[in-house]
Amino acid sequence: MAFIDTYVKEILKLEVALFHARSRLEAETDGEALHDLRIAVRRIRSLLTPLRSVREMNALREAAAEVGRLTTPARDLEVMACELEHRGLLEAAATRRSRLTTDHRKIVSEPALDRLFAVLDQWPSAFRASEPGTDSRIMKQVIIKALIKQIDKLHAAVNDDQFDRHELRILVKRARYLTEAFPELSPLSRKAAKSLKAVQSALGSWHDHFQWCLKIKLEPDLQPLEHLWAEASVGKLKQAEEEMQKLKQFLPELTGKKMATL
Repeated sequence: MAFIDTYVKEILKLEVALFHARSRLEAETDGEALHDLRIAVRRIRSLLTPLRSVREMNALREAAAEVGRLTTPARDLEVMACELEHRGLLEAAATRRSRLTTDHRKIVSEPALDRLFAVLDQWPSAFRASEPGTDSRIMKQVIIKALIKQIDKLHAAVNDDQFDRHELRILVKRARYLTEAFPELSPLSRKAAKSLKAVQSALGSWHDHFQWCLKIKLEPDLQPLEHLWAEASVGKLKQAEEEMQKLKQFLPELTGKKMATL
């Protein structure tokens, strides 16, 4: 199967996964529906990232981004409720759980989700009308160029002790998701990819605890966890810094390298 055919097939598989996740969210069958819906959207966005300059991809990219923004607050609330249950603050958790049912219903009834499905249905023909959509070789070159650019940015960031750790978290996340979207084209070794995942996990946990500490000022029922979260935030950032030292050893030097001829 040609590379561009495999690419289209992957997007269509994610459309099916997205449809099932929405159905589960609408029926309130389980607590992972929103998470799975967001994973499908995230993977679609990662597959589209290298083709940012291709006009035919704009509609799908914008529709997916809109659903991502729409679902973020509810997912953050789900994560917070799980954390509170884990820490034994059941009343505070229940208060937040009670808001989720309304949030979930609002998501499935929002035009943004219907718009994403409509654009997904039209996307294959639009993609195949674009230059990358007609030539697997061109498509691969575009993707490799994007991968190298993203990893170059990451390389510079992890070697800069003054680089903002919040911005670094976003860079790490983008590099990891892009690599996972195109593992066969990524210049990262398995060890580098594994290390990248470890850095993202630590930075993600640090970011969560940091944000939760900020929420305490607005949500007093979180006060009992202030000290614990503050300590965890410091610990996770330290862990992330240690993981980044390992990542430095595995990241390839790509700047100035010519793009592979495929």
